[in-house]
Amino acid sequence: MVAEKMSSYEEIRQRTIEENKKKLEELNLSLLTNSLRETASPKPSPVKQVKKRKIDLGSESFERRRSGRLSDKPAPNYRDAMLEYDNSDRPRNRTYKRRDLLNRVYASDEARHYAIKRAQEIESTLGPDSLTFVKPMLQSHTTGGFWLGLPNYFCKEHLPKVDTRMTLIDEAGDEHETNYLAQKTGLSAGWRGFAIEHELVDGDAVVFHLVNQITFKVYIVRQSGFAEAKAVASAPPKLENRRTRKKLVTGD
Repeated sequence: MVAEKMSSYEEIRQRTIEENKKKLEELNLSLLTNSLRETASPKPSPVKQVKKRKIDLGSESFERRRSGRLSDKPAPNYRDAMLEYDNSDRPRNRTYKRRDLLNRVYASDEARHYAIKRAQEIESTLGPDSLTFVKPMLQSHTTGGFWLGLPNYFCKEHLPKVDTRMTLIDEAGDEHETNYLAQKTGLSAGWRGFAIEHELVDGDAVVFHLVNQITFKVYIVRQSGFAEAKAVASAPPKLENRRTRKKLVTGD
């Protein structure tokens, strides 16, 4: 009984499979599946290799393209023209010696205060109506980024509102061009050359005197003056000649 039920089940199953196959063949799903597989993984097309054309510029075996009106004239030799070029008349930028960053000067507090005090004394001699300010020098002003920020209040009241070329005049009367950046209120390009040429170091103090809207007169006070003044103050007094001292006492 069980065997008869299994055989009938197998017959029904086999008949269903055959019917499904016929339906698939009628719909051509097998061909569609194969075409999808082929399009999903296309074969890479071979890359066409292009041979580069090599030209020997050193040889004269080929004919160069030239204008028709110049074909009867000899070809120019540009190599000789380059050798004959003379750039001695070209303007050269001002160059400055590089700072030795390993031998930076680090000013003491006493030397820094000495330079600021002496700068303020110079500032006081310029008159009460003079437009001045004192700027103590830091490492970033003299050996680092070479950017000099100016007092904001001074820039807003007395300096141009746009970027401008400004002139710095030192005590010897030499002029130096710098770039003033109005938004950043400071001196950029040109300040580096001024600082290096005048050998400014950390602790020096600079007096800026605005003589017109784009010109500063500059006075420099060295922080090294503190050590010199200290050495003079600590030196023993000179002994007077006995004969000179006797004349001073007796009046003879």
